[in-house]
Amino acid sequence: MCGIFAYLNYLTPKKREEILELLVNGLKRLEYRGYDSAGVAVDSAEAKDISIIKKSGKVALLAEEIKNRSDELNMGVTVDVHCGIAHTRWATHGVPNEINSHPQRSDLQNSFVVVHNGIITNYKEVKVFLEKKGHHFESDTDTEIIAKLIYHFHQQHPNFSFRELVEHVVQQLEGAYALCFKSKYFPGECVATRRGSPLLVGIKTRTRLATDHVPILYGKDADSNPEHRPHGRGEFPTLPRTGSTSEFEPLEDKQVEYFFASDASAIIEHTNRVIYFEDDDVAAVKNGSLSIHRIRRAGDDPQKREITTLKMELQQIMKGNYDFFMQKEIFEQPESVINTMRGRLNFENGTVTLGGIKDYIPEIKRCRRLMLIGCGTSYHSAIATRQLLEELTELPVMVELASDFLDRTTPVFRDDVCFFISQSGETADTLMALRYCKLRGALIVGITNTVGSSICRESHCGVHINAGPEIGVASTKAYTSQFISLVMFALVMSEDRLSLRQRRQEIIDGLKNLQNQIRDVLKLDNKVKSLAEDLYKKKSLLIMGRGYNFATCLEGALKVKELTYMHSEGIMAGELKHGPLALVDETMPVMMIIMRDPVYTKCMNALQQVTAREGKPILICEENDKETISYSQKYLEIPRTVDCLQGILTVIPMQLLSFHIAVLKGCNVDCPRNLAKSVTVE
Repeated sequence: MCGIFAYLNYLTPKKREEILELLVNGLKRLEYRGYDSAGVAVDSAEAKDISIIKKSGKVALLAEEIKNRSDELNMGVTVDVHCGIAHTRWATHGVPNEINSHPQRSDLQNSFVVVHNGIITNYKEVKVFLEKKGHHFESDTDTEIIAKLIYHFHQQHPNFSFRELVEHVVQQLEGAYALCFKSKYFPGECVATRRGSPLLVGIKTRTRLATDHVPILYGKDADSNPEHRPHGRGEFPTLPRTGSTSEFEPLEDKQVEYFFASDASAIIEHTNRVIYFEDDDVAAVKNGSLSIHRIRRAGDDPQKREITTLKMELQQIMKGNYDFFMQKEIFEQPESVINTMRGRLNFENGTVTLGGIKDYIPEIKRCRRLMLIGCGTSYHSAIATRQLLEELTELPVMVELASDFLDRTTPVFRDDVCFFISQSGETADTLMALRYCKLRGALIVGITNTVGSSICRESHCGVHINAGPEIGVASTKAYTSQFISLVMFALVMSEDRLSLRQRRQEIIDGLKNLQNQIRDVLKLDNKVKSLAEDLYKKKSLLIMGRGYNFATCLEGALKVKELTYMHSEGIMAGELKHGPLALVDETMPVMMIIMRDPVYTKCMNALQQVTAREGKPILICEENDKETISYSQKYLEIPRTVDCLQGILTVIPMQLLSFHIAVLKGCNVDCPRNLAKSVTVE
């Protein structure tokens, strides 16, 4: 949740107005991660103290507050060296207000300030300890204990460096966090660290770089000439083993700017050169040099932190001609599905190559079972493809919610293959389940949209879905790309089966036509908007289907709940007479997905049961299916495709419907209440 952004300029003159503008714009790029409140911390006008500006609500309100305090902040002054930190919050501990907003401070003099993404699980114990030492707390957050703890250590050890103080602090913390610190005792310095929450640094220099990697050694006792093993350079890199102290220095006059952020989308407009931090890295910038220290753990090996060149383009994260990011992302799906298949699926010879898992296919074919694990929309993509995976692999396929999977301490064996599906690659429950399975010797396959994410790095192998940046909190194009990635995996697993050759070719032909068929579905936008006008004042919506389209019911209901705050339920049509039918009458809105697939007759039985109870269903059906259409005056006709790919086409009207209902109800489409894009807390 929460978004962290920090900016440090060294020997690079910047007006204070420019610095604050950089910080605020960085937060705007990260606002999808949290929008309960926002704040910044910069040097005061005299540069001897720290000024904190915080505001409850969205980043735009913070920008307005900064504008109102422009005289106090001395905006026209130019500084050569300066560090500023900023934060946009998704509340966990304490209600959204200015006191609970970040940055949190150590004392009334703002000696140390910190921004935090994550949850500190032992904050109560640390708080009791600090209260006994005479520290007084002003907020309800777990973050405030971090600021006060580093201040306490500074009082006890005034000769410690900023980095050493942070290292002492994080060794006392339990939970998940990404942290960025600033202090009036260490002007022009910034220290950042992470464990379980994402963090990276962008580097912008006016001169060439001294190196393209940052070697990591182990503390003060480390060998001065350790052997370094570079990261694997496959499509989906293996988990790098760690190291401990390193330095990055630009050559010549050291003019350099650093951008710390929770997500690359906040950095790309400034630089495409980034370093992704690993768990327990402590990164410090001092005198223009970036050093990374690793808190040593048993079994760690020396390693390097490579500077990665981002391929993301700024235009990809802008709204363009659309009013909302979600709307843009829905209409990007003809391109995003092609990007997912590009370079992997050869339509001419019918071959599929997934470079990130190619070397592991023989091992996967020998496994006992496949386990697909995810949360929310990612979980639904697993349900959508389970039936096809069972058909083409002839292996048992389990689909699990990550949180429930952990609660049950599910048995996992060395010959299991576990797929972890996450758009962000940072979903806390999914990441914890990954580590649980990895500890038990299972093969870990990651399916993510974010290069360099935790799931990406900690998987043995995997597939980047290549959907492009997704800013809207409600996932859309990532769902269809996850769907296609799992379909391609099923095709790879069945490539040597003669009995499945015809079935494989049908699916490949369906994938080939998918782009144009999605465009045809998007042409229904005005018709979907008309349906939304009939539904947006209703209090509930039932969505029914079965077979390959049951996942569409679940995903469609989730989108309606996320965006419109309307109750919605995805129902297996086969379960209708086992309870849900009691809800059906002439006033209850019902949507039914009925396609000409193997379960068509059974779906028609459910449709007749609904209409017999005076229900008036809205149908999603195939083009020119006059028999099905005859049961309703409201319907959406979808192009025909192979049965296992229908879910890609049927989910798009549900995405559009939830979007239009949200707009009509005046809801915030891109930032639904109480939600954030990257769920980095359990």
